[in-house]
Amino acid sequence: MALPEFFRPCAVGLCVLTAVAVVPTTAPARGDEVNPLFDLVDAATQRLQTAEPVSASKWKTGGSIEDPQRVDQVLAAVSADATGKGIDVDYVSQIFTDQIHATEAIEYSRFAQWKLDPGSAPSLAPDLSSSRTTIDRLNAEMVEQLAMHWPVLHSSDCTGTLADARAAVTGARALEPLYQQALDFSTHSYCH
Repeated sequence: MALPEFFRPCAVGLCVLTAVAVVPTTAPARGDEVNPLFDLVDAATQRLQTAEPVSASKWKTGGSIEDPQRVDQVLAAVSADATGKGIDVDYVSQIFTDQIHATEAIEYSRFAQWKLDPGSAPSLAPDLSSSRTTIDRLNAEMVEQLAMHWPVLHSSDCTGTLADARAAVTGARALEPLYQQALDFSTHSYCH
């Protein structure tokens, strides 16, 4: 994934913060069929991509990457949503724990990059609450997709279908290796 404009080095010390639109796409997998897990994996990818503005915000404010209180809030919300949809809370909690760890890993990577090259650090950052609103929306979308595709996620074909979905999303979003690794990790508990 190419870095958004506001993460590129500044020409004259002035950086302009621009909004990055994340547009859902659909791609065929396994022949002409639309992969049933594409939208779930794509939402997980969009959620990983929130690491960019979140890490910029935390960098600028001196905030900690790990936020146990926020993690507890997220896990409580997705667990309640899973209960409401009649799906296994422990399964959903594990998926979101993996998602959070993968996102934190991207944030740590960005912090390391900016520490080693302070000139590449963002001079402006989006408001953290805006990113959290996006994260909450994507969390709800992911739980909806988990419920909708429960039979696929618990079928003998899940591993292949998931691999195809990851490949399709990786291609559609032109994910860089760090994001590919984070996506692999964040989705490794999907098939049971």
